[in-house]
Amino acid sequence: MNREETQKKETNREHIFIVRCGEVALKGMNKPYFERMLVERIKKLLKKFDGVSVKRHEGLIFVRADGVLDKQQIIKEISKVFGVASISPAVECESTMESIGEAAVEYMLEAIEERNIKTFKVEAKRADKNFPVKSPDIGRQIGAAVLKGCKVLKVDVHHPDCLLFVDVRHDTSYIFQDKIAGFGGLPLGTNGKGLSLLSGGIDSPVATWMMAKRGMMIEAVHFHSYPYTSQRAQEKVEDLAKLVATYCGRFKLHIINLLPIQEQIVEHCPEEETTILVRRFMMRIAEKIARDTGCNMLITGENLGQVASQTAEALVVTDASVSMPVMRPLIAMDKVDIMDKAQEIGTYETSIQPYEDCCTVFLPKHPATKPKLERILASESKLDCEELIKAAVTSEEVIDIYPE
Repeated sequence: MNREETQKKETNREHIFIVRCGEVALKGMNKPYFERMLVERIKKLLKKFDGVSVKRHEGLIFVRADGVLDKQQIIKEISKVFGVASISPAVECESTMESIGEAAVEYMLEAIEERNIKTFKVEAKRADKNFPVKSPDIGRQIGAAVLKGCKVLKVDVHHPDCLLFVDVRHDTSYIFQDKIAGFGGLPLGTNGKGLSLLSGGIDSPVATWMMAKRGMMIEAVHFHSYPYTSQRAQEKVEDLAKLVATYCGRFKLHIINLLPIQEQIVEHCPEEETTILVRRFMMRIAEKIARDTGCNMLITGENLGQVASQTAEALVVTDASVSMPVMRPLIAMDKVDIMDKAQEIGTYETSIQPYEDCCTVFLPKHPATKPKLERILASESKLDCEELIKAAVTSEEVIDIYPE
């Protein structure tokens, strides 16, 4: 069979994907709920394609797609769903040794054509314990059938070019060779809702992604200081939000102008306290929005010791401004690891675009790195905090963010 014939056959044949749950499989009595949520998330992400079905069966999720669809695109979309541990493009056949052998030979003939495979090994699993042949014998017999039907192949049990999996189930068996890793985690919507403080930097999009990976629905707030920060800087954040939305779906982005608050702080408070005071206002505004939108906690991209506002002392003073829990998933990560994760999820190139951030406006020359709460409270007493927060929230702009 030449490559053109292989491609034509592939187009005519229905695509089958085996989707495996990761941590979801450990949920005990709650496992069916998590699996149903995972199925719904996969369905939602794949609804853009015609001729796709998603079903849960015997602890696995099966996605079936019309053969005219791009198989790699389907895999790419499924892999974005949190809770998916791995995906395997597969072929199916009847659960008889004869049918499995014939399907395995046909599968390997195509693999030889596509990947220039020379060696193989069969790994069989008998999910149906009533099947008359045990797993090791299935592997040996199917291996013998492949050797007979594919003369160019040899068995290599240590370093095969192709590890051929045979999954024998009650009525139908599946043959595949790839286990394409997903991100794992938990399905969206299984762990409450959080409000992320989303800036234009590298860290906060990664932090948002990491909390969504734990099953948390996302809403976000972004602070700007227009006209000190440009409209393009805000558009950059919207672009980042769209990239994050490819994983966590549509969400709302609340836009807050922080400049009036910053100007009051600069006018009435010590310069070295500017950064921490601004941060406390941001947290209180975020908490107000979070409570109004049904969020359970705040999410930030703060990383211990990275900048003046992220020392241990500064974080304690910051947290004292709110009563809502603050999640900091990046708190102990190395910056290099955060950058690597940003590149992996596709936000890095947008994050490094050189546009202004509100945190750099009125930046003091020598910011306080070990602020004292009593001094910060004394400085805040010079401001009408409640009125400033109320005015900021009242003038917010809310944007619906859709996946990129």
